[in-house]
Amino acid sequence: MNLLEAMNRYIEWQRSHGAKFETSADTLLLFAKRIDGEIDCDAVTRSQVLAFLAGNGPLTRYRENKYCALAGFYRYAISRGYASSSPLPNDEPKPPKSRPPYIYSRDELCRLFSAIETFQPYVVQLDSQTMHTLLVLLYGAALRGGEARSLTVDDVDLSAAVLTVRNAKFYKSRLVAVGPQLADRLRSYAEIRANRPLPQGQASTFLANTDGTPLHEDTAYNAFVRLLRHAGIESTDDSRQAPRLHSLRHTFAVHRLTDWYRQGADVQRLLPVLSTYLGHARLRHTQVYLSMTPELLHQAALRFERYAGGDNDE
Repeated sequence: MNLLEAMNRYIEWQRSHGAKFETSADTLLLFAKRIDGEIDCDAVTRSQVLAFLAGNGPLTRYRENKYCALAGFYRYAISRGYASSSPLPNDEPKPPKSRPPYIYSRDELCRLFSAIETFQPYVVQLDSQTMHTLLVLLYGAALRGGEARSLTVDDVDLSAAVLTVRNAKFYKSRLVAVGPQLADRLRSYAEIRANRPLPQGQASTFLANTDGTPLHEDTAYNAFVRLLRHAGIESTDDSRQAPRLHSLRHTFAVHRLTDWYRQGADVQRLLPVLSTYLGHARLRHTQVYLSMTPELLHQAALRFERYAGGDNDE
């Protein structure tokens, strides 16, 4: 069987088991295009694989992603008899450690939301009310950017103060309860949204441009970059990623954990609750937040000192 046909079967197999498999599929098809996908699976050489993995720049985590995509494919191909062996190297270099995400301070959040009042997005169809609502969904409800932009009018239940997030990561859906302040903000925006076109009726997106069209990812990103500049927020810590929209979701998680420590709550017991709220597939994806900032580590240390000193009322 030729390489491209085997890869397409593998992609179909992954998706039939519930995986979106978009990034890995693109990587595999790019590899097939680079080396001629019409060749037999066993005709692929190690030098071709190494050239694809190496790319044109320094070592990055993208190389690890390419390696993992090809490794998964060859495990599948060998198990089906499409290939007799894998041409992947056994001595892959370790990828560089990812920098932790940017966590906004509470002061920065205040400046960010205050800046929206005088902010001009410089995009004809995007207004400050829509931008504000996007940000409060990312921080107040800890949604991913795509989840917030995909919410429909029907998905926002204002009477119950619950959001229905459909077909999110890993094709999972979940219900997200929102607090009173966020619910009030959503009600205010819902009144604005009601006066805009609904091209798909109640299935139209809740966040929309002034002409009723869905808010595009690039539009939101470019406007947010200008908003950060307008609020005077920039990273001075090279050990962390630059501040971005998705950082608001990370900030929600860190602030929630910090508040729990301050309140003396049982954080380990509550961690699965936070994981479910965030829509994480595995608890370890939530546990990484436990060491995300000095403030959070300080609160954890104070908690341990109280426990070790006998001041434990649990």
